[in-house]
Amino acid sequence: MAVARPLCSHSCLFLAFSLVSIVSLLFFSNSLLSDPNLRISRGTVETGINVFVAELPRSLNYGLLDKYWSSPPDSRIPSDPDHPTRKPNPPKPGKYPENPLIKQYSAEYWMMGDLETPPEKRIGSFAKRVFSESEADVVFVPFFATLSAEMELGNGKGSFRKRSGNEDYQRQRQVVDFLNKTQAWKRSGGRDHVFVLTDPVAMWHVRHEIALSILLVVDFGGWFRLDSKSSSFPERIEHTQVSVIKDGGLIREKLWDLLVDEHDIVMEEGFPNATGREQSIRGMRNSEFCLHPAGDTPTSCRLFDAIQSLCIPVIVSDNIELPFEGILDYSEFSVFVSVSDALTPKWLANHLRSFSERDKESFRSRMAKVQSVFVYDNGRADGIGPIQPDGAVNHIWKKVQQKVPMVKEAVIRERRKPVGTSVPLRCQCI
Repeated sequence: MAVARPLCSHSCLFLAFSLVSIVSLLFFSNSLLSDPNLRISRGTVETGINVFVAELPRSLNYGLLDKYWSSPPDSRIPSDPDHPTRKPNPPKPGKYPENPLIKQYSAEYWMMGDLETPPEKRIGSFAKRVFSESEADVVFVPFFATLSAEMELGNGKGSFRKRSGNEDYQRQRQVVDFLNKTQAWKRSGGRDHVFVLTDPVAMWHVRHEIALSILLVVDFGGWFRLDSKSSSFPERIEHTQVSVIKDGGLIREKLWDLLVDEHDIVMEEGFPNATGREQSIRGMRNSEFCLHPAGDTPTSCRLFDAIQSLCIPVIVSDNIELPFEGILDYSEFSVFVSVSDALTPKWLANHLRSFSERDKESFRSRMAKVQSVFVYDNGRADGIGPIQPDGAVNHIWKKVQQKVPMVKEAVIRERRKPVGTSVPLRCQCI
């Protein structure tokens, strides 16, 4: 991906409040296993992971895309790029939405596309698709959970929190009921099943039923916040079961107040539409530093937009966890700042001005080498085709593979557990 080099001749700091790109998955867990031998190298020969794809009905994945294209426009945005005439469109087979509220969470689509690619074309894929459950390390659940949730949220009927009249809930229920009947689920209790839940509200109504599974999440903030408002699930996943706690959206507001009057800092508020996306990309490419404070959740897509724009990320957080850590060293191309320092008047701006041109060029040079790690798109209109060997999909599967030994141990422990005992629900959240 060719990205223009920042054009500022003086230090600029760009803060954009926008949702403009595919969000890379973050990997949250209480103990991440890191393999020091894993390197980003096209020449490295690595052991893959065997993946069995659960045989869910097409209506829960690609059929759901057909339904999306024939649905009314999204009620949450004034201009829906997928429905420019404000009328339902004819189906666009296999195409994922351009609607920025949905596209940012499209990891489910690209992971599915990789697994659907004919074997002879999957030369660079870390995940090897197998067609027998007994040969699999994990079972991939091919449900477009994010698309399902966003379609319900976008219909304007206010039905998301309800179960009656909620098509997303009906689909969630269909997925769980199907899986519960399979031998693979019965054998492991679902522990070796992989769900892609990049939207914080994906599978919301049945989370307690998949709590033991491998959950690929962008961020746990949204899930816990919703849990705190509900008492219907007695064995829900608590925030203490993951290691990320939100710094707080107030940090972003305070930084705005501190920095808005600095002469060489650009503060802009973006919006989730085509104009906002262009504005955000232009701002990042024309800046040297891009601020990444906690937002509505501990993480946001701004970090990954910055990396693709070669804008040095300034990460304001005391205990953030980042995607693919153990494979990547973010300190090589990012600036980390504590919350207390960032909220000290003048400190942050002066700190960033202290970096020399040579320092900044070194950051950008190292950042350019890892850009592909955060790319999902394989360039195919239907999403099915060879992926980038050093891209996001392969790195996700590498992190899943690191979970496999723990999953197998948990399954064995469950089998020998004395009758009448119980253990807390604890997800393998990645």
